Amino acid sequence: MTDQITEGPPRTAAAGFDRRLLPPMMLGSILNPVNSTIIAVTLVPIGDALGAPPSQTAWLVSALYLATALGQPVVGRLIDIFGPRRLFLVSTSLVGVAGVVGTLAPNLGVLIASRVLLGFGTCAGYPAAMALLRSEARRTGRDSPGGVLTALAVTNQTIAVIGPLLGGLLIGLGGWRATFALNVPLAVAAVLLGLLRLPKEAGPKEAGPEESLPEEAGTGESRQRGRLTARLDLPGMALFAVLLVSLLLFLMNPRPRDGYLLVIAAAMGAAFGARELRAAIPFIDLRVLGGNTPLLVTYGRALVAYVVSYAFLYGFTQWTEEGFGLSPFHAGLVQIPMFLVAIGVSILSGRRKSVRGKLIVGGLGQVAACAVMLTLSGDSPVWMLMLVALIFGVPQGLNSLALQNSVYFQADPERTASSAGLLRTFAYLGSMVASSTAAASFGQRADTGGMHQLAWIMLGAGALYLLLTVFDRTLGRGSGGSGASTSASPDHRS
Repeated sequence: MTDQITEGPPRTAAAGFDRRLLPPMMLGSILNPVNSTIIAVTLVPIGDALGAPPSQTAWLVSALYLATALGQPVVGRLIDIFGPRRLFLVSTSLVGVAGVVGTLAPNLGVLIASRVLLGFGTCAGYPAAMALLRSEARRTGRDSPGGVLTALAVTNQTIAVIGPLLGGLLIGLGGWRATFALNVPLAVAAVLLGLLRLPKEAGPKEAGPEESLPEEAGTGESRQRGRLTARLDLPGMALFAVLLVSLLLFLMNPRPRDGYLLVIAAAMGAAFGARELRAAIPFIDLRVLGGNTPLLVTYGRALVAYVVSYAFLYGFTQWTEEGFGLSPFHAGLVQIPMFLVAIGVSILSGRRKSVRGKLIVGGLGQVAACAVMLTLSGDSPVWMLMLVALIFGVPQGLNSLALQNSVYFQADPERTASSAGLLRTFAYLGSMVASSTAAASFGQRADTGGMHQLAWIMLGAGALYLLLTVFDRTLGRGSGGSGASTSASPDHRS
């Protein structure tokens, strides 16, 4: 991507952040969380309508994350090379196609296929937003311009938390199919905003000094194709895909007889590592990533955080419907306190420099909420359910914001989009663990015993998250650590 804009008014380095970019950035980035969370209250109605138990409807969750975990870093790398506009338009168009397929799906298999399409369709929104932020930071000379990182986090938190409530409303109005139909107008709006607001790029970004390649023989056009193919690292992407798919398929339903998937994942991991260490321009630069300990720890922390977050989102919501007896609408309504607290916490803490403080308080909030979950039963008063949601609002508002800011400042500036995609990949790995854990805990029905078993697992993950934060000495600075490629000055960090 180049900074040359081929349409729209000229923008100078002295100008502030171009706020025309905010609507497509925010809408694109929420397409994944809205589909991730709205399905939470839809699993039970879909299971009832299609005669599928929780162990089968869990694939509706897993399919989205399988596709997105694979697609985010790949699309992020393409955005680093081609710029956000092209990938944004293609991906958001696919969201509309997926919405139509899901709305008309005759059975669970087609419904799962529509969720796979949704996963790939929502891949570009978040990496594109982070790439635009980096581009605007270069142009204006201000990191995290205008507090946009905070605005982006608050938008995603808002959608992630109100998703169950929105799902309940849509189910009440038009049944579970309405939750899939919602993607059609969202995709249309995203495409139109992308066409109108996102800057056109003049062409693929030129390779920097660290990405220089030997000159190829042949015509200028063939040399350009050869250099572009090398920069895409298609063999590395293919090995990464097989590695991730094998690992995620095992995590969806971990059983001893499926251990061969782990063997495949290990073999592909070794081949991927060997390939990336030899490649002139690797898909994931393991040499740089391996030397950036703060970023690696951030990815690990994200995985554990989202095990807790998504186990609550899917497992607790299913229990409130089947184990406690609430309707989908009321199950979403119970989570309103989490929505209010998460938004308030994100806004209040967004401009504070301390990442360590946010992560520690978020970790303590997870542990406290899981402990309260263990006291719940089918006879508990409704206010106890709302108390759990209220406590979960604290880590919901803090953790995502802190992790996002950490990656922004720790990642190689030239790989901002792909690094942001990897953050989402690790988050989806956590969601896959959460989904399979919830399915194993509940079996055929989401009863109180299964909810307590899930809460113990969540409590263990929350404690691990807290330990990873307390003993991480790289969090002493406001940016959340000092990666080798950090380009921000402390005065500009939020």
